[in-house]
Formats: sequence, structure tokens, C-alpha cells
Amino acid sequence: MGKCGRVFVFGAALCLVWLAGVANAHYNHYHVMGSVYCDTCRIQFISRVSTMMEGATVRLECRNITSGVQTFKSEAVTDNLGMYNIRVDGDYEDDICEIMLIKSPDKECTEISTDVYAKQSAKISLTSNNGEATDIRNANPLGFMRNTPLPECPEVLKELDMIDVNGKPQVGPI
Repeated sequence: MGKCGRVFVFGAALCLVWLAGVANAHYNHYHVMGSVYCDTCRIQFISRVSTMMEGATVRLECRNITSGVQTFKSEAVTDNLGMYNIRVDGDYEDDICEIMLIKSPDKECTEISTDVYAKQSAKISLTSNNGEATDIRNANPLGFMRNTPLPECPEVLKELDMIDVNGKPQVGPI
């Protein structure tokens, strides 16, 4: 093969490598990370007596904003630190994506809040068109509520200045 032929083959190979890079640049990968805890005082946020839950199941679901059709679904189980990591391939710019609690491994801590203002899900943006420079998406912590609050919860509420003048909690469903 002559010099001109080698230059042509090299140029064609270079174009193929460039095209593969361009095609791959439009395919996004994300890691949705978060944690699950047991809300031992039923206050719907983490306190000093909350415990992280190993073995809890969460689900990530994405639905198209316009049609409501589900476009992605994946489940994960938390590790010994109560953390999960869900890999997502693709861009979901036209979707609403959220993490939901599915199953608790602790029979004493199984309740999922139905309170409108404390819905136990975390919305996640899974698009590169939102200004976020990293592929890691951190979800807010989610908590199962303990069936009965721990005995030390009134003290915790007092520390948090969440007890009214009559000694009653100033929070949700205790």
C-alpha cells in the first residue's frame, strides 16, 4: 500500500474513533445515591437517636412529565451503612424521577408516612441539561417510622425545642 493509501486508512480510522466518541458523549450514566434510616421518634427527619437501616429496599421510578408513562424503574437494597447506589443509563430530561421506600427489614420500623407534607420520596434530576457537572445524584435521606417511639424521644424533642408549653410534641404523628 502506498503512502497515500496509508494516509487514507489512518484518516478513516481517526474519523471512526471521533464518531464513536461523539455518539458516546450523548449517552449519560448516573449514580443515584442516598440513605435510609429508622425514624425512631416519628418526627420525619433524622435525629441523634435515628438509626441507619441495612437491608431496606428502595425503588427509583421515572415517568414522562406529559404522558405519565413509566420510562425507568430500578430497585436497590441498602448496605451496612444504610446507603444505596442505583446506576442509571440514559438521559431523563422530560421525566419526573423519584426514589421511594419499598420494604423495611426491621419489623419495629415499617411505617411509611402518608402525610402530604412529609411524603417519603425524593425527587432526582437525571439529565445533563441542568447545570450539574457530576454524574452523581444525591437523594435526600428517607425514613421508615418506628411503630412506637423510643422512650428517649421526649428528651430529644425537648433538645430540639419541639415541645410546647404543655409538654406535648409540636410535630407530626407521634
